[in-house]
Amino acid sequence: MRRKLAAGNWKMNGALSAMAEVQAICDAHPAPGVDLLLCPPATLIWPMASMRGSHPMAVGAQDCHMAAKGAHTGDIAAPMLREAGATHAIVGHSERRADHGETSATVRAKAEAAHAAGMTAVVCIGETLEDREAGRTLDVVGTQIAASAPDGATAANTVVAYEPVWAIGTGKVPTLRQIGEVHAFLRAKLVARLDDEGTGIRLLYGGSVKASNAAEIFAVDDVDGALVGGASLTCADFSPIISALEQA
Repeated sequence: MRRKLAAGNWKMNGALSAMAEVQAICDAHPAPGVDLLLCPPATLIWPMASMRGSHPMAVGAQDCHMAAKGAHTGDIAAPMLREAGATHAIVGHSERRADHGETSATVRAKAEAAHAAGMTAVVCIGETLEDREAGRTLDVVGTQIAASAPDGATAANTVVAYEPVWAIGTGKVPTLRQIGEVHAFLRAKLVARLDDEGTGIRLLYGGSVKASNAAEIFAVDDVDGALVGGASLTCADFSPIISALEQA
């Protein structure tokens, strides 16, 4: 049985004052029926990991470098993030792929670096609107998952997040049928490649998830949770999504 996961990606948002929102999330869900993960900017990993106390919410990073150390000005290595309190690292988010030219080979190397540091890699994949309209969605995500997920991926060290690029922050959401089609396709790909481990790897949906649509999205087969952007910044927005997942 795959335990559901509600993950939040704060992107380049947040300050120390936002720890009050994190505390509110913890207080609203003192014994959550799902796994919780928040990925703040690197500057907030240590404060967030410290203030949660004994609460089971995990804290993650939004990226990591491929190397464990070295002459890479401005980058942060996975062991450094782990030491700061991060147990997860998002790799391959579409914004990294687009803004920084990251290839799937780079994403795989980053996932492997996260694994080597004892962290769980949250591997992101997703098609553009052009891909979707041209009927290339399955080809694109199939190629991305094959090239981005390491051979050593397991249910314990890897989560896959499907985020259609055209739905991120736009308010546009694929139909439930479209979400189900992609998740079923990805599950089949993972099982074919990784056998039982492919059955256990959690598949998250991301892209304009909010309180008003969370329940119906979580009811789709093989949707094991969500990677939430802006709606994870406040307790008022994120708590209903967590509750919807708990009830799924």
